[in-house]
Amino acid sequence: MSVRTFFTSVWGKLVVGAVIVGVAAMLPLLAIDIPGILPGPTYTPGTLTVLAYAMLIAALALSYHLIFGVAGLLSFGHAMFFAAGAYGLGIILKLLAPSGMPAEAVFLVAIVLTLVIALVLGNLVGALALRVTGISFAMVTLAVAQAMNVMIRRNVGGLTGGEEGVRLPVDVVPDVLVGVVNTRNLYWLALAILVIVYLACVWIERSRLGHVVAAARENELRVTVLGLRPYFVRLFLFAGAAVLAAVAGIGFMLLQSSATPRISTSDFTLTLLVIVVLGGVGYRWGAIVGGIVYTLLDQRLAALASAEWIRGLPDVLRIPLSEPLFILGMLFVLVVMFAPGGIVGLSHRVTQRRGSKRDVAEPKALQDMEA
Repeated sequence: MSVRTFFTSVWGKLVVGAVIVGVAAMLPLLAIDIPGILPGPTYTPGTLTVLAYAMLIAALALSYHLIFGVAGLLSFGHAMFFAAGAYGLGIILKLLAPSGMPAEAVFLVAIVLTLVIALVLGNLVGALALRVTGISFAMVTLAVAQAMNVMIRRNVGGLTGGEEGVRLPVDVVPDVLVGVVNTRNLYWLALAILVIVYLACVWIERSRLGHVVAAARENELRVTVLGLRPYFVRLFLFAGAAVLAAVAGIGFMLLQSSATPRISTSDFTLTLLVIVVLGGVGYRWGAIVGGIVYTLLDQRLAALASAEWIRGLPDVLRIPLSEPLFILGMLFVLVVMFAPGGIVGLSHRVTQRRGSKRDVAEPKALQDMEA
């Protein structure tokens, strides 16, 4: 068996995945410093917080990959499920704190109830939005997301905190997840969430349901003729993606100790769309790579924009380079123009040029595009 054949086999992928997770888990114990990319050595709380946030965004992008990359549905409201996880945990903990139950029990009950709420919300929104397709589906998800954002900002019921958001009641959260000294534990929690979401995506995509959803994306009429009902399998996938997004939202709430209305906006969902396209539509690794790259760029470009050498440039260069969103936007345009398969898709094409066979893991949509 050749090296290339081994790494494309199931066991090879498991070995590579285990090595990557193992190296990531060791980072808090190492002193790796990458100037310009990381704010400091990997063992410092600031760097661990940035990396943990990047992994949570990658997990969220993976859940969006199920809807956009697998089912082919353009949703503008996926961020509402992320917000449901963050806000749900904070609100439920606040309501249960005076109950007299042990703190550990309150914490576990709050997590379970938050996931149940996300499941119910996902089914309700999906049952409504999936009645239509195409741009109509996108508009329905946008309308629901906007309505939820308005409710959060208006502090309906006095629970969401309005513009100030919700703070995490740390007195009912396990001590190992509270405080700067426990940033390492929060990092490992974010890594665990990313691994869980990834494995859930693999299971869904390789299940019969995943195959039906992918087939309905290609030819819905043929799937219907075969006696299958695409509506219900899409609804199951939509609700599953909502729960996975809520899991990432729970991790976000524990990491940041607060949540603001920004995470419930349609703009945040558009960021997810940019992340998936940047990494590569149709690739699970594309969502992870795109989420980590985008988050690190977003975090570090602000420091770059305020650098002294940029201030000394002519206005024609200084003004655009001092705006991080401009740089991110130009990067997105360049990826769409010169690497339509995203970062991971580009690496696949480079590998294919060196090999004698086409990589079977490449999404069919990209094969059709290049044909």
